[in-house]
Amino acid sequence: MMPVYRNSRATGSKPPRPGKATGPVETVKAETEESSQAKRSPSSPQGGPKKRSAFGDITNQAHKNPAVLPGKKKDGGKAAPKKTQKSTVAHGVAKSNEVNLKKSLKKPTVEEVTAVTKPEPVQNCVSVEEKAPLEPVQPVPEISNIDKESLNDPFAGAEYAMEIFTYMREREAKFLIPSYMEKQLDISKAMRAVLVDWMVEVQENFELNHETLYLAVKLVDHYLAIASCMREKLQLIGSTAILISSKFEERCPPCVDDFLYICDDAYKREELIATEIDILRTLKFDINIPISYRFLRRYAKCARASMETLTLARFICELTLQEYDYIQECASKLAASCLLLALKMKRLGGWTPTLVHYSGYEVTELHSLVKRLNFLLTYWPDKNLKAVRSKYSHKVFFEVAKIVPLDMLKLDEELKRDCDRRGPSPGSIVS
Repeated sequence: MMPVYRNSRATGSKPPRPGKATGPVETVKAETEESSQAKRSPSSPQGGPKKRSAFGDITNQAHKNPAVLPGKKKDGGKAAPKKTQKSTVAHGVAKSNEVNLKKSLKKPTVEEVTAVTKPEPVQNCVSVEEKAPLEPVQPVPEISNIDKESLNDPFAGAEYAMEIFTYMREREAKFLIPSYMEKQLDISKAMRAVLVDWMVEVQENFELNHETLYLAVKLVDHYLAIASCMREKLQLIGSTAILISSKFEERCPPCVDDFLYICDDAYKREELIATEIDILRTLKFDINIPISYRFLRRYAKCARASMETLTLARFICELTLQEYDYIQECASKLAASCLLLALKMKRLGGWTPTLVHYSGYEVTELHSLVKRLNFLLTYWPDKNLKAVRSKYSHKVFFEVAKIVPLDMLKLDEELKRDCDRRGPSPGSIVS
């Protein structure tokens, strides 16, 4: 049961602060949202200058400077007589050079030209008609440079985009969550789902960033994968995880007293601080965990998705936070699948070469996960968990929770057609 909040934290008693998730920050224009969200969004490195040859063309200077016949000047007058050497060898060499020069200036005859240009018969060769036909060269699909437009934004860090997201993809392998619920003797999957549903409400009421919510859920799962937990301490772990992630993500995180109050004063201040120390030590203070929300914003920029399409993908991605069956999915792959399903639901095409390049996933790798997500949208597992669906039913979020899911068979057919149309590997980036 959700406790009653103080007047200072009530949901409907005060207007939402600007820049937060529940306020009117998400406008219909995608450009405004992307400019406000892509502050950390970097860019791929630009290509270097074109190389030039070290030397110019080296040609025969004899063709540029015509030879001058001995005994004549360039102006047609007589040349001054040259002194000759008495050596017989030198006289023979000079005579030979004169004969060769006369031969080079002599015009070739028709027989000589024919003898030179006439092709020699080629033996044991296959004719052109007998050669096997060459395969047609398929055009290389173009890839848009999505970060070029952000190069003039000093807050975007566009020069380091590819390095940042490559680093996040590498860290995913370090933060894989094993199936831990079998080791927990006093809690269940349903209890975890109720906890996450409550954490979504806390994120709304405190007007926290979505990154704070995603990171807090990750902290809970990583902690429960190592340490045992009793059911009466589960809410304490959830609220402490939000406190830690708020310190990591928020500019002005809520204070400890706020978290004690949302727990209806069920815990003491010393208990919350001790739990914070325990979680950080258990995770070895490494809480920079890749989350699907950041990958989703990046991929939406690659797809040039509108704000409504991005919000629909956010809704699908946030639904997975409550489901224990999705904890083992990589954050980048989950974000790519959510965006692909949103594109299909909005009839905006499929997985483009630009998305393949920046996400690293082919449509064949996302096929099964997209169908699972559509199944989650179609069949509501627990009707009592309403936080996410009621949140995205608001006009601020374009009421995307009310969009009818796709038919399972039609979605499967579309995905199979996309797999059959899958072209060659993407080429170079178009600047």
